[in-house]
Amino acid sequence: MGPVVTPRAEAAPERVPTAPDPLPVPVVDNHTHLDITRDGTEVSVEALGPVLAAAAEVGVDRVVQIGCDLPGARFAVAAAEHHAGVLAGVALHPNEVPGLAATGELTAAYAEIERLAAHPRVRVVGESGLDYFRTGTDGVPVQQEAFRWHIDLAKRLGKALQVHDRDSHDDVVRILDEEGAPPATVMHCFSGGPELARQCVERGYHLSFSGTVTFKNATALRDALAVTPLDLLLVETDAPYLTPHPWRGATNSPALVPLTVRVMAGVLGVAVPTLCEALSDNAERLYGPWSAPFAAP
Repeated sequence: MGPVVTPRAEAAPERVPTAPDPLPVPVVDNHTHLDITRDGTEVSVEALGPVLAAAAEVGVDRVVQIGCDLPGARFAVAAAEHHAGVLAGVALHPNEVPGLAATGELTAAYAEIERLAAHPRVRVVGESGLDYFRTGTDGVPVQQEAFRWHIDLAKRLGKALQVHDRDSHDDVVRILDEEGAPPATVMHCFSGGPELARQCVERGYHLSFSGTVTFKNATALRDALAVTPLDLLLVETDAPYLTPHPWRGATNSPALVPLTVRVMAGVLGVAVPTLCEALSDNAERLYGPWSAPFAAP
């Protein structure tokens, strides 16, 4: 008799989050990637309708769709043209830049990002910044050059800048200081502690908190939130990643923002409606109205 072969266990099905209680005042998902799926399937602009409708049902009636490579940037602009509740951000993610530089495609990529960023429904240059977690030391110089280029683009076009900062806090702050940050600068998915938060607040930067602030081990992040004034706060998903507790590990979506907002309100010691109003007002002040007419780039 041959060896007994144990059948390979099937992967457990992914948990599907249930809708949280609706927020009392609608808010904005400041940073999402609705074109990205965990299984790599393609998403059409038209297919975003049910996702946006589910978010609106729980009080998340506007989103900023971020494209951080050329296909993503084109998708973001198309989504903002198609859906009134969507504004767009476009940039080359710091992890994209070294590869483009190596193949000689970076200059052409810059030109297309600049063209797309001029679209009236694009209100954000981002996410741009530095990422020392996934890019080795050889890629640091070109990342920093690209960050400086995006800072300049945001200032030339009068758009908000959304900053990606992973394991690079000191250099991000230094380069923003050296270049002169745009008047509207957002630290997307803020990942520092209270000292970095104070540095950003002193400079007038907005801090955008994601579902990570709900994680049990995120004490330093909650301490950072606690020292951030209401008028400099934003909330985001960074979907499909960083799903808030209790759904950590599942696919994130704008409809789960209320979970993060309620944890933020508890940390800050403010009423949920008060925080919601601040989050909405801050986003509208940074990006302008979502109801602006569409126009071709």
